[in-house]
Amino acid sequence: MRFLHTSDWHIGRLFQNISLLDDQQFVLSQIKEYAVVHKVDAIIVAGDIFDRSVPPAQAVDVLDKFLVDLQQHNIPIIMISGNHDSAKRLRFGARQMRLANLHILADLQQASEPVIVKNQKGENVAFYGLPYHDPVEVREAFAEQIANELGDDKVLRTYDDAHSYMAEQILKEHRKHRADMASVLISHCFIDGASESDSERPLAIGGADRVSWQPLADFDYVALGHLHGPQFKGAQHIRYSGSPLKYSFSEHQQNKSVTLVELTADKPASITLLPLHARHNLRIIEGELDELIQIGKDDANFDDYLLVRLMDKQALLEPLARLRKVYPNVLQMERRQFSSDYDSSQHSPNGDADADVKKDELQVFSEFFSQVTENELSPSQTQILEDAITQAKALTEGKE
Repeated sequence: MRFLHTSDWHIGRLFQNISLLDDQQFVLSQIKEYAVVHKVDAIIVAGDIFDRSVPPAQAVDVLDKFLVDLQQHNIPIIMISGNHDSAKRLRFGARQMRLANLHILADLQQASEPVIVKNQKGENVAFYGLPYHDPVEVREAFAEQIANELGDDKVLRTYDDAHSYMAEQILKEHRKHRADMASVLISHCFIDGASESDSERPLAIGGADRVSWQPLADFDYVALGHLHGPQFKGAQHIRYSGSPLKYSFSEHQQNKSVTLVELTADKPASITLLPLHARHNLRIIEGELDELIQIGKDDANFDDYLLVRLMDKQALLEPLARLRKVYPNVLQMERRQFSSDYDSSQHSPNGDADADVKKDELQVFSEFFSQVTENELSPSQTQILEDAITQAKALTEGKE
C-alpha cells in the first residue's frame, strides 16, 4: 500500500495581508503530480484544510479544483478536520462524497469506523480518522461508554486523557474486527516534545494541549497534522508531514515536503519525503542597505517573500521603499542596531553611546544627499551648506 501524507494546507490564509491562494494552488498541483507519478493508492490530509472555520469562496474554489483534477485519476482522498476547520461544515455531504472517493472523517463517534482502501494487489489497509477534539467533546460523545468502561469516578480531564482514550478505542476495535489488515491512524494533535512554529494556533494555554505518543505506537503508521515542520516523535512511523508552505518567518529554514509512505506486510513503514517548491519562497536576508540593493539587482529569486534585517549603523532615508525597488515583496524589515544586544558605545569613535543621534545639521544633510544622489557633497557644496546653516541659526536667534 502506497499513499501520500500531507496536512495543514490552510487554504485561504493571509500572510502579512497578502493572499496566498495562488501560492497554495501552485503547491497543491505538485502534490497531485506526485500522487499520479508514484501511483499512490490514497492521499491522506491530516486536518486544517482551510485556514478559517468559514472559509472565503475563493478558498473553497481552490480545494474544489484540486479534488476535480484528482477525480479523473480515481485516487481516494481521506481527510480529517483540524482545529482551524469547522468539523460540521467540512463534513457536509460526506456520505454522498464517499461515492466519489472523497472521505471526510470529522465525526468523533465514527472514529472507529475505518475507510478500507484496497491496492492493486488486493491488499486492504484500514484508515482511521481522529479529527481535532478537546476533552469536553470526547466526554460528551462517549459519556455512557466511559461510565460503563472506566467507572463514574474516571473523568477524561486533559487533552492527553481524551486522545489516549480515543486511540485505545480505535485499536481495540481494529484488533477485534480487522486484525489481518494494516492500520493507519490520522490525527490532528500536538505530540508532547515535538517542535512548533510561530504560525500554529495554540490548542490550549500553558501546554495543556500536549498528548503522548506511546498510545499510538501499535498503529502501522500515524499521519499527524497541526505542527508545520516535518518531523517524527517517539518512533519513525509517528510523523507530521508539515505544511506544504512556509506560513511564518520562523519556518524559513524548513524544507517543505509531502510524505510518501509504503506499507509492506511484516516490515516497518517505508518513508520518503518528496520536496515541494514554493511559488514565492519565504526568506530572511541581512546586510547593509546598499549591499542588499546591489545583490537584489542580480537575484533570480527577487520576488520571494522577505524579512530584511538591516545592519547599517547610521540613519537611513526610506530604506523600505528603496529595498522594494529590487525586492518588491519585502514584507518586514528590522533595524539590528536597535536590538538589545547592540552596544552603540562600541561603534562611536569617542565612546559616546549617543553619538549616532547627536549629529549636527551638516552631517544629517550630508547623509541625506549621499543616499538620494549616491554622491558625496563637493567642497564648494559643503561651504554653501555651512553658510546657509549659519544664516538660518542667526535668523532663529534674532541676529542680523
